[in-house]
Amino acid sequence: MKPRRGGGSELREARYIALEGPLAVGKSTLAEALAEEYGARLVYEPVEDNPFLPRFYEDPERYAFTAQVSFLMERYRQQQELMQMDLFQRATIADYVFAKDKIFAELTLSRDELQLYERIYSLLDARIRKPDLVVFLDAKTEVLLRRLKRRSRPYEKRLGRDYIEKVAEGYRRFFHGYTDTPLLVVNTSDIDFVENGGDFADLVREIGSMGQGVQHYVPLGSS
Repeated sequence: MKPRRGGGSELREARYIALEGPLAVGKSTLAEALAEEYGARLVYEPVEDNPFLPRFYEDPERYAFTAQVSFLMERYRQQQELMQMDLFQRATIADYVFAKDKIFAELTLSRDELQLYERIYSLLDARIRKPDLVVFLDAKTEVLLRRLKRRSRPYEKRLGRDYIEKVAEGYRRFFHGYTDTPLLVVNTSDIDFVENGGDFADLVREIGSMGQGVQHYVPLGSS
């Protein structure tokens, strides 16, 4: 990653920002950049800690429920730890939203499994602190596939275009009706927050100007 473009920005009201979006859209990379920009605590989604994820990619029907509940409990554990920190005293940037767990559950679980999962989820979600702002990053399927190839996670090599499209569409449906927090929707298909300082600076300004409700940010594209 290139050095940040100045840095030192301050968050006025949004002290807990969570980024979300489909596979390979660039959540973690952008979260790192924003955390550096704001001098904020950085929280990563505990993906690598799930022992069932590689098995799920090999045999989805067999391991879907086990992998999903494992994700849910690990994310809940991390969120509980986060609430015990000085969340109101220091800005925090997370590369996931707890509610995203439901997106994958609805895509992978059978009807009976989903009913049981939703009972567990509703009990845990009531105990989670909602972010002050959620930034939903979206991109075209071709862009996601290209970015996915650049990653070095062996089990992701099994993922095909159909799965990537299904996940991306699941995210769009979820955030189309999302009302839990202020929401900034960003189309990232034609911009590069890492290589282009202007793209990053524009996004920082958009975050700084966010109020309540939903705001869509469609950049003109990197020059």
